[in-house]
Amino acid sequence: MAYQETQTITYGQRLGNALKGIVGGFIMFVAGTVLLFWNEGNFVKTRKSLSEAQDATVPVASVAALDASLEGKLIHASAPALTDEVLQDPQFGVSEKAIALKRRVEFYQWVESSQTQTRDKMGGGQEKITTYTYRKTWCSSPENSADFHDPAYQDKNWVWLSLDDQDQYAGSVTFGAYTLPGFFVKSIPGRDPVNVTPPAGQIDAWTRAIANHPRAPKPELAEQDDAQSAEAAEEAAAAPAGDEAPAQWVHVGDDTVYFGLSPNQPDVGDLRVSFVKVPTQTVSLLGKVKGATFERYTTKNGKSVSRLEAGEVGPEDMFAHAHGENKMLTWILRIVGMVLVCAGLRGIFGILEAIAKVIPMLGSIVGAGVGMVCVVAGLAWSFIWIAIAWVAYRPLVGIPLLVAAVAGFYWLGVKGCKAAPPAASAAPPAA
Repeated sequence: MAYQETQTITYGQRLGNALKGIVGGFIMFVAGTVLLFWNEGNFVKTRKSLSEAQDATVPVASVAALDASLEGKLIHASAPALTDEVLQDPQFGVSEKAIALKRRVEFYQWVESSQTQTRDKMGGGQEKITTYTYRKTWCSSPENSADFHDPAYQDKNWVWLSLDDQDQYAGSVTFGAYTLPGFFVKSIPGRDPVNVTPPAGQIDAWTRAIANHPRAPKPELAEQDDAQSAEAAEEAAAAPAGDEAPAQWVHVGDDTVYFGLSPNQPDVGDLRVSFVKVPTQTVSLLGKVKGATFERYTTKNGKSVSRLEAGEVGPEDMFAHAHGENKMLTWILRIVGMVLVCAGLRGIFGILEAIAKVIPMLGSIVGAGVGMVCVVAGLAWSFIWIAIAWVAYRPLVGIPLLVAAVAGFYWLGVKGCKAAPPAASAAPPAA
């Protein structure tokens, strides 16, 4: 069932919150402006560094032997990434020759969701009604149910065992005659399932640990009709805790160990542990040769360039992928910056809506108007700073953006003049 909490906010509290919102809005506005300007410069710098690196790249057909003439140069090469190391997790009976071995733990838990509705009251007050709902789902970490709002769901979460995620990487991964540095090793992709075979003794230890858990169901002794059965019952009662527990607390699948009564019907407290590995494979890389290994290549503007992709990928394609990622990141940060600017303006001028909310309908009208103006002004302001940044780097792109931004502010001014009532004449017309 849903659980609701109602909060009543007075008109004075509402004005106080709006005044605090001015400070928060100003911070968001400044942060968004700085982000927009920095983002455009970062895009251009990254693009220039990639172009510089591409011009400096030396294609190498084979890395089967060390080549002293490549020292300090940015090279492109493709070769198998190999290792002889065996990565192990003895607790789960996992032993794999692999570049990486990853353990993932999931917990079946109650999670809390909320939805808030607001109602304005005559006189400027406000009523907030927050509805909390709860559902069971798999989580990457245990949920703290002590903080749940509904008392009926507080302290409902627990786990049978405490297990953590774990990532292991091979210490030595070769690339022909070279050895890959750690940052390249960690960037090699792959998620091949790994079979688990926990030792029988470990399964027994897990079973006893769960059976001794305070929340584990305890078996009930059946009624005894004869003395022999009663004697057996006494012996069972005197046995250590956990000896009478169900045998199937631990279920071993192909790549997963499930802790709980039924993998098909999970319940709170259950957890599952799975394993994947990064296998040896052919990779392509862009890296600066340093002895028998690699490091990141630093361009003239201070940006570092290095890249690794699975399979045999040519240098042109690798740089094209890098340029594409640069564009995508730039657009994401542009949107974030614009949202911060618009939300900041909304916070700064939200006091107008709060004042007008003494009459709910009037406050809604003012709020809609303030919101529209803040969006238009925020976008125009964003375009101005994007244009200013681009003017410094690419005037042919920056100047049109600057014109568009100024046009936005002009549109706001024209709309404002049309909305304003005509001024009364100071003197009567001449006879």
